Amino acid sequence: MALKPDPTAPFASVQHSLRVLEAVSRHSGGMTDVEIARHTQLPATHLAQMLTMLRREGYIEQVPDGAYVVGESLLLLGTGGDRDQALRDKLQITLDDLRDSVGAAVYISRYIDGEVKILHYADGPLAPKVNEWAEFRRTAHASAVGKCLLAQLDHDGRKDHLARHKTARLTSRTITNEKILLHKLDSQPPTVPVLDLQEYAVGTVCAAVPITAGAAVGCLALSMPLENAHRLRQAADALNRRAAPVLLSLAI
Repeated sequence: MALKPDPTAPFASVQHSLRVLEAVSRHSGGMTDVEIARHTQLPATHLAQMLTMLRREGYIEQVPDGAYVVGESLLLLGTGGDRDQALRDKLQITLDDLRDSVGAAVYISRYIDGEVKILHYADGPLAPKVNEWAEFRRTAHASAVGKCLLAQLDHDGRKDHLARHKTARLTSRTITNEKILLHKLDSQPPTVPVLDLQEYAVGTVCAAVPITAGAAVGCLALSMPLENAHRLRQAADALNRRAAPVLLSLAI
């Protein structure tokens, strides 16, 4: 299953979004779309899509005269004491919406202190989460989450991880040859979702895209039962497009 690079991958979108938010936050009286375009020098078509996303996520609001002002989400994430809880709440709302739109369980993972960790997820009766039958932290070589995180490390970081967690065979599709695995990680385009086609668990397919904020290595992933594999490409592409709001929350 070949996936093409997505030019709307989250990195550029988040950079542009931060420029828009910075401009709006500096003008307490609000800014029109024309003023924002002049200030940020973003193309009108691209800016219109971005303003729609920022409004949907609550980072900006449009007042009756048409100007854009700072929204509730940006105010909450910008506060000190309540920021951590506000971030968790915001991410959960975003993940719940993403789960419903792609029809799959979704996850936010980070590589912390040399280990794979699932920090947030959203599942449901029609979108069951993966059964962790083998510890995720020990099976990065087989899962979409793990491979996506490892692909963002340098060569030494990958070698260190694989030295601590051997490439055990989990299914008949698991890559256990370290040389082949490292080659695949080296050749993984950053804007193409990483796939797991029954490498971690028989009967489950997954996809993951990077959401690196600063020095923190992270990813956004989805999983679905094998009977829904015909939807994996479409869901993975949607995941890639919808990663920007998640990364934006982490970056603010």
